[in-house]
Amino acid sequence: MSPIARLAQACVQRPVATILLAVALVLAGLLALRLLPVAPLPQVDYPAIEVSASLPGASPESMAATVATPLERALGSLPGISRIDSASTQGQTSVELKFVLGRDIDEAAREVQAAINLARGQLPSGMPGMPQYRKVNPSQA
Repeated sequence: MSPIARLAQACVQRPVATILLAVALVLAGLLALRLLPVAPLPQVDYPAIEVSASLPGASPESMAATVATPLERALGSLPGISRIDSASTQGQTSVELKFVLGRDIDEAAREVQAAINLARGQLPSGMPGMPQYRKVNPSQA
């Protein structure tokens, strides 16, 4: 008699033990599932940089036309960008750059600073300061 046939015969001859074993395995599986560590987002460094600029008193439309557009044009030429999002509100503009995974964020930050410096001549003269940038990581938010 094969080992599988012997196992099947033992299960048929002892149905209560078979059911108890099955219940124990299910309970052990549920307990193990609850003990598994699960992170809401994987620990991946998403290379992203946010550039912000202000022009007190400017309307959102004016911010989009005179600040966001020149910044987007200068920043859009950087290598390795996968997405650019911008938002303009009363006196504020924010441009978020998302780079492809594996992009060195420090090198990207240097290139962003260089692009901001190049775009400075196209920005309004009434701006209180240069646009600022900061590195962001959505997985740490």
